[in-house]
Amino acid sequence: MKRKDDSAAPRADRAKAATGSHEAAPITKDIVFRIFRDNPGKVFAYRQISRRLGVTTKEQREDIFAHLKALKNAGTLTLLQNDEYRLTDAGAAHAATEPASSRRPRNAGNIPVPARRSGRPVETEFGQDPVVHRRREAGFDFPDADGADTRRRHGHDSHAETLIGTVALATDKYAFVISEDSENDVRVFTDRLKFAMHGDTVRLRLRGSRDGRPVGDVVEVLKRNRVEVVGRLQLQGGIGFVKPDNRKLYFDVFVPFENLHGANHGEKVLVRITEFPEDDAGRSPVGEVVRSFGQAGENEAEINAIMAEFGLPFEFPAEVEEESESISDVIPQAEIERRRDFRPITTFTIDPADAKDFDDALSIQKLENGHWEIGVHIADVTHYVRPGTALEQEAKHRATSVYLVDRVIPMLPERLSNGLCSLRPNEDKLTFSAVFELDENGKLYESWFGKTIIHSDRRFAYEEAQERIEGLDSDYTAEIQLMNNIAKKLCAQRFKQGAISFETQEVKFRLDENGKPLGVYVKERKDAHKMIEEFMLLANRKVAEFVFKLKNRKPRLTMVYRVHEAPDPDRLQTFALFAKKFGHNLDLTNPKKLSTELNDLSSEVIGRPEQNVIQTLAVRTMSKAIYTTEPLGHFGLAFDHYSHFTSPIRRYPDMMAHRLLEHYLEGGKNVDVEPVEEECKHSSEREKVAASAERASIKYKQVEFMSEVIGETFTGVVSGLTERGMYVEIEENKCEGMVRLSEIPGDFFELDKDNYRIVGKNTKRIIQFGDELQVVVKAANLLDRTIDFELVDNRPDAVKRREQEERRQNSKPRGYRPERSGGRPGGDKGKRRR
Repeated sequence: MKRKDDSAAPRADRAKAATGSHEAAPITKDIVFRIFRDNPGKVFAYRQISRRLGVTTKEQREDIFAHLKALKNAGTLTLLQNDEYRLTDAGAAHAATEPASSRRPRNAGNIPVPARRSGRPVETEFGQDPVVHRRREAGFDFPDADGADTRRRHGHDSHAETLIGTVALATDKYAFVISEDSENDVRVFTDRLKFAMHGDTVRLRLRGSRDGRPVGDVVEVLKRNRVEVVGRLQLQGGIGFVKPDNRKLYFDVFVPFENLHGANHGEKVLVRITEFPEDDAGRSPVGEVVRSFGQAGENEAEINAIMAEFGLPFEFPAEVEEESESISDVIPQAEIERRRDFRPITTFTIDPADAKDFDDALSIQKLENGHWEIGVHIADVTHYVRPGTALEQEAKHRATSVYLVDRVIPMLPERLSNGLCSLRPNEDKLTFSAVFELDENGKLYESWFGKTIIHSDRRFAYEEAQERIEGLDSDYTAEIQLMNNIAKKLCAQRFKQGAISFETQEVKFRLDENGKPLGVYVKERKDAHKMIEEFMLLANRKVAEFVFKLKNRKPRLTMVYRVHEAPDPDRLQTFALFAKKFGHNLDLTNPKKLSTELNDLSSEVIGRPEQNVIQTLAVRTMSKAIYTTEPLGHFGLAFDHYSHFTSPIRRYPDMMAHRLLEHYLEGGKNVDVEPVEEECKHSSEREKVAASAERASIKYKQVEFMSEVIGETFTGVVSGLTERGMYVEIEENKCEGMVRLSEIPGDFFELDKDNYRIVGKNTKRIIQFGDELQVVVKAANLLDRTIDFELVDNRPDAVKRREQEERRQNSKPRGYRPERSGGRPGGDKGKRRR
């Protein structure tokens, strides 16, 4: 017999588990309401509720959709954005009237405490780094290695070994503590971290192992790396909670009314934590709002929030600006006389069309012996930024310029980066140069390094230089074509010596005046880009070699090197197995031929669906390049010695290299290595932070762009697989989103980790890495920076089933509305949102 109000009631009588015939546990409306009641002010999305309730069947998902809709219609919940819901004032009042015994306990201060991020079943994922989506990896509440009850973990063994290490958050469920006293990183679940965050120094107590990896508990947080958190402020009755943007952060921050400082509900804020709970892991840290960026979802608010999340500066200190403004733009005659004068020689710059800081220029002249002298002239930043100044300290601290989608966060003030140091056309400029004598076959005869003065005759955009390379007869065409031919010879020599050709694709955006993305495209590298790159590589390599070999000094002279070590054999073997699934064989038996094998693979995949996946994973298999005083060589470029010399406007290590080179050219004694090595480590860390911030801004803009094409169909490639779903990267714009396995029509799919694929349980259909698929954009969540796709199944049997379903729907009487079996409650699935 049909129940009353069947549209809102659970269908437990029909619920069957996905993998068996037993009935799934019913989900009632009260269970759904209880989640909101116990977390007043907290916003929940459908997916979060599903995870908390351990949903496994389609019927249970329908129940949750129906209950959310019913609670919204009753005025208990309010729909915020996409599928996010929050308790209304009326709902909160109703919750307050319930018996105390049915409500969740509160803390001593009678402050509602947000629930810790809920646990999820352990997932196996792969697709990145080199075959794991680590940022989405999950795991929670494992038993001890000996199988003992996990409740034992809440006590401590006074005899257990302790050590000190640094926290590296892996997910919102666990972290790794990296310690010099442990051969392996120690896993610590977040309920045992004592609210330690990424980069904090902690004292750790070991308590056994799991799957061969040590497991431990944090006993004490010795040093907090940072006490500021960026997130969205949620208010309920004058009480605020900040939900962090960083998905790895495992707690919310409670903000009392007096600490809100005028911030409003739904704004992106920077909150400083003022109190960490000592003993109660169920409470939240307490904080105060330091800065509000505006309503979440707005461009300025989101980009500023990304800057704050990664600790990027918003402005220069006043004393730094004052110092930069006080520098004279007049070049003294005495300074000109101590430099080699290149002003009469043909010189030009080639940069992006929208560039303002021109830190490198090329000069060319023919020598009497028929060879060519090509000068690589670099802005002499260290002439203006002197040791001991506020300018120097700020540049050292920032270490690098950061290039977000819609703005640059410069290492140096604009007065220097775009003015005094920028090699603008038709102006005399001070430079530090590497000058080479080459023939037309790229053979190098002589090198010279020293301080110079130049006068750029022309400022080219890359597009203008490319036109001349392709045959446009205009100014400096002959010079550019000659230099391009020499650059190609230099490139050929590099690859003959073992350079690696894998490259990652750079995503660019077309933005309107408000920063809204109008288009997404992949930056194309043409000959003009490659020509500049080759001469910069030549300068960087020869500067490093010059210092390394200078006077055959022992001990060798201290220098800043850009080092890229050979890939780890285990990671390389994993990548080789992955490539083999696509029919590509890598012979790893001869290390001397490794670069040849990788280059051959790079050529094989060009134009194939798996090209981007293979090339991206190949790059991630490689070691990360770092700055160090150790001359360990550059594997990817096949250089024995390599430095960074050519971009001192935007990289502090280049300034360090300039100072060291000048010091040694003037006959200076060897420089103490320890402080230089410390500065190298700092610059390497800041480079990582900059790269992470840049990726976050790109991801945000991709989600923003895709939010305007909801319901549209795109062609993509499978780029990652997990037990929850598969990641698909759209070919034309490189936007990546997830297709949830539970929402693929016609079958239940399971992850086959060993073979990098998912397999349909009934149909045995196989979808694997690199497969080309069509997907529909289902949702784009700006707040979480996630994109949801639906799979378009174009197989004949699937098309036939859809046609049958359409005919069945068309035969229904007018006004008939089927119950939802997917999509989002209250959404306009399939419609393009404008």
